[in-house]
Order: sequence, then structure tokens, then C-alpha cells
Amino acid sequence: MTTTLVPSTQWTEQPAADEGERYADYARRFAIIQARKSAKYGVGRTLHRKQVCAAQGTLEVLPDVPSFAWHGLFAVPAKYEVLLRLSNGGMDRARDRTPDIRGLALRVLGVKGESALGNGPAKSQDFTLINQEAFAFAGSAEFVDFVEAASRGNGALLKFLLRRYGWMGGPRQLLRMLGIATKSFGGFATEPVFSVLPMACGPYAVRVRLVPALSNGVAAANARQDWGADFSARLKRHALQWDLQLQPYLSEALTPIEDASVNWSSPYSTVARLVLPQQDSASAKGQALARQVEADVFDPWHALADHRPLGDVQRARKVVYFESQKGRGAA
Repeated sequence: MTTTLVPSTQWTEQPAADEGERYADYARRFAIIQARKSAKYGVGRTLHRKQVCAAQGTLEVLPDVPSFAWHGLFAVPAKYEVLLRLSNGGMDRARDRTPDIRGLALRVLGVKGESALGNGPAKSQDFTLINQEAFAFAGSAEFVDFVEAASRGNGALLKFLLRRYGWMGGPRQLLRMLGIATKSFGGFATEPVFSVLPMACGPYAVRVRLVPALSNGVAAANARQDWGADFSARLKRHALQWDLQLQPYLSEALTPIEDASVNWSSPYSTVARLVLPQQDSASAKGQALARQVEADVFDPWHALADHRPLGDVQRARKVVYFESQKGRGAA
């Protein structure tokens, strides 16, 4: 007997009473890290500091998408201009072969509708994606503590892990984090990337995935030496393409909103196609685009109200991202 998995609108958020104070403290702590790293490397983001490539293209919303997707950006078939930022996830400008999270941020321009921030019309619909299927931590508090410790080096991180998780749990947690950072990654053109965190889709809740087309090619053995060069070389030869897919909320047991560490088990459905036309990242136009994208803002709260971010980590991002943007003069 086959069980049909039906998207549900019965999700809820469960904000804690102390979130306002707690998130303000997170923003303060991240601002200190950002200032310290910017003094070393130049003005930049707290996380995902090292941009490895930038590109522009289009996102085409497809016809015949599932009914749960008929909201916001995906309400009707349309084509939008997009900006793309590829990055390493760390706080330092480390070599590409250094173990790290890899990030793909997408800014969809020309959207129509009210902003998730409640400050008038939305200017864009942004997606921030990484090469992990689930977030490494259940909530924002543990994540912020980890980042703060990691920002001070491996010694401080080890002391934090032992203090937080104990002499048995600390080493296990360290090995788990190393496993996440060293996850096999063949390159931005050939690997799927995930939102890992939920957002609304009208009355539904969804997560997002980008899946590369086979025509993008296979992973190159030396790509990890320079992710940007690998991506740029492919893009100079031919267009690159991905399917944008949505994964719907089913139930609190299978697809929780507040616990970011759970990898949802519901199926994905393709709703749009991302296409980057052939372009030369090394040209004067390509370099100008790279500077524009580096100075730009990619924020999941820069979104349509129909796609407002959901859950504790997303609510924390609203406060922390804005403080980071102010810290580099982008707000």
C-alpha cells in the first residue's frame, strides 16, 4: 500500500519570550567578530566572507507547478533577472581547498508584492543556499556560541566544545563538525545546494533546493584548488542551468519548523529554472558585476511576504544580517 504525502498548512512557529533580547545580543556578538575580521581582511561579511564568483542570469517560473507552490514568486509563469553570489562559508579568506561550507546566494529582481519585512513593496526575493541538506544545529543559540568560539581559533573552539558537551561529547561534536566541513564537494556547477531552513509559500511552508543540470558537466578533479576558476571556465564555454525545487511541510514530526537540524523527508518538486547565459567573469563587465555583487545584500528576509522566513534560526537571521549589513555599509 502506497501512502500519499500531502502538503499541510498546519505548521506553526513557536517564538520564545526572550527572543528580542537574545537576538540583539547575537547581533552584537557577530558585529564584534565582523569588525575583528574586517580589520584583518578588509570590509566584509561575518560569514561567507570570501566571494569566489559572481554571475547574472534568469529564473523562469514554470507552468504546471504543484498547487501548494501557487503563491508569491511561483504564482504564475514568469521570467526574472537574477544575480548570483558564490562563496566559501567561513569568517576568513582561506584557500579554497580548506574544509568549509560552500554557499550560493540568489537574488531575484523585479518581484511584485509586499515585503516580508513589512516595509513596503519587496525589492527582491533572495535565497541563501549551502551544500548541506540540514542545518548543523537545532537552534540559533548553539550556532552563535559555536561561531563565536570558532572565530578565535581551533584552541578556543576545542575548549568551548569540551565545556559545552563534556569530555566524551566534545570530541564527538568536533568530529561531526569536521565531517560537515569536509563533505565531498565537486564544485558549484555540479553539486546541489539547499536552503536547509524553511520559508512560507503562502499558507504552506517549504524548503528550497537547486539541482544542477547534467549539461553543466561533471566535477573536475582540481576544482577545489580554485572554485571560482572552475565555475568561470564552465560559464565562459557555455550556459549553466539548475532546477529550483520546493519541498513542502507535512507534519511537525517529519518536517519541523523550529528544529533546524532535522532533514525534511518530503519529496521535492521543480517549480522554476535558473539559467546563467554564457559570460566571461574575467572581462571588464564580469569584474564590474563581481564588485556589484560583493557590495550587494543577499538576505532571506529580503523577500515577498508570501515567502517570509520561518523558524528560530531564520528569525535570528533577521536581526543579525541587518547588523552585519550596517557593519559593512550595505544597509
